Amino acid sequence: MEILSNPFSSILIVSSLLVGILSIYIAIKLGDSTRWIALTMLLVCIWGFFYGLELSETRLENILFWIDYEYIGISYVPAAWLVFTLNYSGFNRWQAPHILIGIFLIPTLTFLAVLTNDLHHLHYAHTEVKQSGSLAILQIQVGPWYYIHTAYSYLAYLAGTLILWKRFKSADPIYRIQTKLMIISGFLPLIFNVLYQVGLIKPFDGIDLTPFAFLLTYALLGFAIVRYSLFSLKPIAQTKIMESLSKGVLVVDARHQIVDFNPAFRKFYGKEKSISVGLSSKDLLVNTPEVLDLLEQEKESNQTISLVNRQNQKTYQVESIPLFENKTTYYGEILLFDDQTEQIKTNERLREQTKELQQLNDLKDKFFSIISHDLKGPVFGVKELIHMTQTGLITQEEFMEMLPEVSKNMEQVAILLENLLAWSSSQIRGEQIHLDNFDIAILMHQQRKLLQRIAVEKEVEIQIADYPPTWVLADRNMMDMVLRNLINNAIKFSKAGGTVQISVKDLGQSIQVCVKDNGIGINQENLQKIQEGVSFTTRGQNNESGTGLGLILVKEYIHKNKGKLWIESEVGHGSKFCIQLPKGSPTKN
Repeated sequence: MEILSNPFSSILIVSSLLVGILSIYIAIKLGDSTRWIALTMLLVCIWGFFYGLELSETRLENILFWIDYEYIGISYVPAAWLVFTLNYSGFNRWQAPHILIGIFLIPTLTFLAVLTNDLHHLHYAHTEVKQSGSLAILQIQVGPWYYIHTAYSYLAYLAGTLILWKRFKSADPIYRIQTKLMIISGFLPLIFNVLYQVGLIKPFDGIDLTPFAFLLTYALLGFAIVRYSLFSLKPIAQTKIMESLSKGVLVVDARHQIVDFNPAFRKFYGKEKSISVGLSSKDLLVNTPEVLDLLEQEKESNQTISLVNRQNQKTYQVESIPLFENKTTYYGEILLFDDQTEQIKTNERLREQTKELQQLNDLKDKFFSIISHDLKGPVFGVKELIHMTQTGLITQEEFMEMLPEVSKNMEQVAILLENLLAWSSSQIRGEQIHLDNFDIAILMHQQRKLLQRIAVEKEVEIQIADYPPTWVLADRNMMDMVLRNLINNAIKFSKAGGTVQISVKDLGQSIQVCVKDNGIGINQENLQKIQEGVSFTTRGQNNESGTGLGLILVKEYIHKNKGKLWIESEVGHGSKFCIQLPKGSPTKN
């Protein structure tokens, strides 16, 4: 054994030991995929170390002895490299036990074939030693399994290289550099091996430079791992983080060319096939100048933009985060796109619900105020009048004189009670709609008859022209309440000698009913309150009291029956309330 006098042998042995120590250190200190590259390096070291011992021998049996140990590395290096690329690239589903067994099957069979070669000569058909200067070079005649092992090795290296390239060809530049370095580490020694196999590079007529190339590239790779934490940021981890973010992320360089983006950004842009790394952001964001302005500012800022995307209106909060090196050199920017459409809708619904709750609370307060004042006063007044009559404080004749006024008050109380009961039913347990086909003209005449006495006492005429049967599809009880409130309000705010006109009009698909008076009218402030469903109270022409519930019920019932309500009014000249209901049919029940 001539190690010291043989430079090839000594270089291989020393470098193998150094790279081996480095690979063990990497395997212990680092984790996951980095350990697989460390294992690959260690197997190369075994190959190189025992090949160095082989080159120091001169006898055939000693050379073959060391070759058996060499094949621990030679057999398993391609498999370890392939598993490393799968692990590093994040293809975890390809690391199932049965797939790993398949990957390591041929290397294991190769190693066993080398150990038992004297029994079958499948790997080496014939071996002999040829003296080349001071070196004894093994000359081999390969067997059929040698070709199988060689083909497997090339395919494993090629597959691993393609996996790395496919996975990270569009990644951030820092990861592309890592990938290129790893591809060189695996591919460059393979070139030397191909040249060795075809006989183009065979120093001293037989020395294989493949382990020399492996050890050199892996020494550089190991140094980069330890010194510069080459794999401290795994691209697959970055990719998974980017994919899991709900915010859209767009990364551009100093020239505003796209470096990276995540799936959430595709939702913002929409045209997925048009997005690619290297594309100019100016071309991509040409329809969103607000975002381009953020990029041009090169400072932290944000902008809210609206975008029509696939017939949907979307609202985004776009945040710009510039990237500086040493706080001076600008080298890129990160844009975050936060879809706030649903949040805005939710906030709007909350505001509407808050407004509705406030209105309900106001109505609840009014409800109790009505009970304690508007109902209590008239009822207690009648109670006191009856008591005074019974005790003789007033005579029967005086009682009869007061009776018309009491009766008028009781009619208002009856309407008030009816509205209160209807409103409480609607608010507390929810009003059930019972749609029916009925003649709205009949309902109008019934309401005129019920309210005629109040109108006569106030010297107001209720006018209804003769209309043919006019059918609507609505809830009869609700429409009864609507008409009663509209006609009663028209009488209430009409002057003595005034008229209340009730009209019906067929609009084809719907029926329009209008109640018009020539009373005091409604100012713009109160018109707005009616449209918003806000309760308010106004005294009538004869100081008639009101609760504000009537118009709220009218608006609510019209809405529930899929109708429309609109009001025309001019202060001092009267008001016109019109409702529009779906048209019915006398043939439907």
